Amino acid sequence: MIPETPVGAGPVGWEQARSRLSDDGPTDASVGASPLHVLRFLAAALRAKAVVEVGTGSGESALWLLQGMVPDGVLTSIDADSAGQRMARATLREAGVPTGRTRLIAGRAVDLMPRLTEGGYDLVSVGIATTDYPRYLELGVRLLRPGGVIVFAGVQLASPDTRSALAVALRELVRAIQADEDLIPATVPTGPGLLAVAKRT
Repeated sequence: MIPETPVGAGPVGWEQARSRLSDDGPTDASVGASPLHVLRFLAAALRAKAVVEVGTGSGESALWLLQGMVPDGVLTSIDADSAGQRMARATLREAGVPTGRTRLIAGRAVDLMPRLTEGGYDLVSVGIATTDYPRYLELGVRLLRPGGVIVFAGVQLASPDTRSALAVALRELVRAIQADEDLIPATVPTGPGLLAVAKRT
């Protein structure tokens, strides 16, 4: 099994994060071109009040999700790396995010997600590359309200090895989505690739 790692993760200083979230809008040359733009868009389009993030990383993706969510929305972010979460807490604190808007939980998401409220979330973001993609689909869909969305990062493989454990997991994920008529998928070819799946009912 490959380790669960945040897709495109890396240390992000406050000045860099703040410049990307300035009042003048994103600094990217192409409007809405990055996976972070897509996450913020989905949070805004869903008027998300409750979001689950798998893979806290440096806290940058949390900032973008929070910017798209309604002002009193709460983000629950899960990561097995407690040291990384401490850095994320610092990033959120420096950004002026009220402590009541985030819940950072250290641990394995596959163990913790079953404890979260069924049907209580608008958006689930799986921002890690993992062989547990099919399991995260099962757990994430359970958490979504009707009309909610789960989005997976890292679905465009950099390696051509179709026999790798990650490639096999992605094929299983696609088959599971195709077999469920209640799920509406769309692939977004940005960054490492995003797969967004809406829950019909």
